[in-house]
Amino acid sequence: MTGPTDLPTLPGNRHAGLLDAARQLQDRTVELRRAVHRHPEQGLQLPRTQAAIRAALADLPIELTDGRSTTSLTGVLRGARPGPAILLRADMDALPLTEDTGLEFSSEIDGSMHACGHDTHVAMLASAARLLSERVDDLAGSVVFMFQPGEEGLHGARHMIHEGVLDAAGTRVTRAFGLHTIANSPSGVLQVRGGPMMASADTFSVEVTGRGGHGSAPHDAIDPVPAAAAMVGALQTMVTRRISVFDPAVVSVTRIVAGTTTNIIPETAVLEGTIRTLSETTRSFVREELPKVCEAVGAAHGCRVSAGVDPGYPTTVNDPQVAAEVLALGAEVLGAENAEELTTPIMGAEDFSYVLQRVPGTFAFIGAREPGADPATTEDNHSNRVRFHEPAMAAGVAMYTAFALDALR
Repeated sequence: MTGPTDLPTLPGNRHAGLLDAARQLQDRTVELRRAVHRHPEQGLQLPRTQAAIRAALADLPIELTDGRSTTSLTGVLRGARPGPAILLRADMDALPLTEDTGLEFSSEIDGSMHACGHDTHVAMLASAARLLSERVDDLAGSVVFMFQPGEEGLHGARHMIHEGVLDAAGTRVTRAFGLHTIANSPSGVLQVRGGPMMASADTFSVEVTGRGGHGSAPHDAIDPVPAAAAMVGALQTMVTRRISVFDPAVVSVTRIVAGTTTNIIPETAVLEGTIRTLSETTRSFVREELPKVCEAVGAAHGCRVSAGVDPGYPTTVNDPQVAAEVLALGAEVLGAENAEELTTPIMGAEDFSYVLQRVPGTFAFIGAREPGADPATTEDNHSNRVRFHEPAMAAGVAMYTAFALDALR
């Protein structure tokens, strides 16, 4: 179906033209993204990335504060009228991978790569800061920009919360919004849901101790290997028979280490893995029961067992009302065909969860798959060959901006 292209703006579309404004900043957005991509930094100390963001925001009326324990960067933009404060977040750390994309702006640092799209998050939020700075007269309140290191397992959000990012504007933020580009979702499409959005992520380690011996005489030894193997099955039985399918858990044994050669029964075997859940109730149950299951199986085999769970990120839980508002904003700003409600959570984890434990808000995805690419063969986030469709960043810039304008109107 075709029709006129000069139709007037529909009544009630408060953010008409915002996506076009974001696209007009695309060269600037791409420039920052590629600069950060070329020089990825891992962990909590990212001085070069922090400096690049500072330079990108230097000409804007934004109050910038460096982190004390990390190289985080917090910005505050104060609107023309008084009102509440809201928070927009972008993480900025890379992964320990050697890039194999062949891109002209590939990582210049061996063993380090922006394979999760955090470079795009930085660039999108910086350009959103620019659009909002041009619209301070439309803001009744303040915008806090949270540029966060250490998302990849190092609890960077907790460091920033401890140092006061939620109160950076002088009053506690009342809403929070985070975005994440997804390499294998359609380019420029917003995806969000109320309630659990991403899983918690804990790790576990189990050491099984028996008595070593000769491989030809297992009766003279206490073999920890069959005990460890039995634990793998027992843990899956625990998940499928003791946990409700309506509040699920994933327990994956991802590493088993035992033995040194073919004719020696080892003294010890070690199992390690991950636990993913969508509620604190199920999370607590698994963390308590997993050691008990392993100890009981070990005892049945005559082995001693030492089992422990290392807590990681909690479940990322979106406020249902804020998620619904973001979905409606997405339809308004990006078009109804580019705003989707996710039917199920994603079992990956995210430390924006710490912010959402304290502030009503939502976390959402922006698709960045190359148009025409086959989803079955497209490299996903955390692959050293992953590519992100850069035009999708304009959708992220527009959504960050629209969220702030809507919350502080």
